[in-house]
Amino acid sequence: MKIAVIVFPGSNCDHDVAQALQTVGDAHVDLVPHYEHSLAGYDAVVLPGGFSYGDYLRCGAIARFANIMPEVRRFAREGKPVLGICNGFQILTEAELLPGALKQNDNLKFICQTVPLTVVNNQTRFSRNYAANQHIHLPIAHADGNYYADEATIQRLEDQHQVVFRYDDNPNGSVNDIAGIVNEQGNVLGMMPHPERAAEAILGNTDGQGVLTSFLGIQEATK
Repeated sequence: MKIAVIVFPGSNCDHDVAQALQTVGDAHVDLVPHYEHSLAGYDAVVLPGGFSYGDYLRCGAIARFANIMPEVRRFAREGKPVLGICNGFQILTEAELLPGALKQNDNLKFICQTVPLTVVNNQTRFSRNYAANQHIHLPIAHADGNYYADEATIQRLEDQHQVVFRYDDNPNGSVNDIAGIVNEQGNVLGMMPHPERAAEAILGNTDGQGVLTSFLGIQEATK
C-alpha cells in the first residue's frame, strides 16, 4: 500500500505518522509537499497534525487552499481512504470534506494529555480492528479541538453512525463528546486524538494501532 502524508508549512506530526505506518504495517509512505498537484499512484492519504500555516485565521483555513487539496478532494470523491489527525481533522472540516468545525477548547487553553475514548462505531475502515464499544486511551494535543455542528448535523451524524470515537471524559467541550467522525461514504475520517503517538510498545501505549492497521487494510482479531 502506497500512502501520501501531506506536509504543510507548520506540520509537525508528518514524520511521526509516517514512522508509525511503516512500523505497524510496513507501508510505503511518502511525504508529499503541499505545493504538489498530483497524488497519482497513491492508495491513501493522511493529513497529519501540526499547525499548518501557523493556524492563522482559523486552524486549517489557509491549508484548504493549498495546491494539493483539489487532489485530496478527488481522492475523497473517488472513495479512497483519507485520514485527518488533529490539524488534519481541522483541515478536512475547512475543506468541507467533513461537516462541522473545530473551535477553541472550552477552557481556552492548549490541552496535552492522554484521554480515555470509546470506539462507538467499529464498522468503518478506520476502526474495524477494535471491538464494539472498546475503551482505549490516546494522546491529544490541541487548543482548538472542540467539535461543533448545528443540531441537524449532529443528529444526522448520530443517526447515520458517523461518530467513530467519543471522549469518555470530555476534555474540550465537543458536542456529544465527539472525538472523531467519518463522512457519509465512510472513507474519510477526522479525529483529534493522535493514534500515531500510541502505536508502539516503546511509547508505552499501543491503543492507536487499531486505527493505523484498519486504515492500512490489515485484518486483525478484535480484542
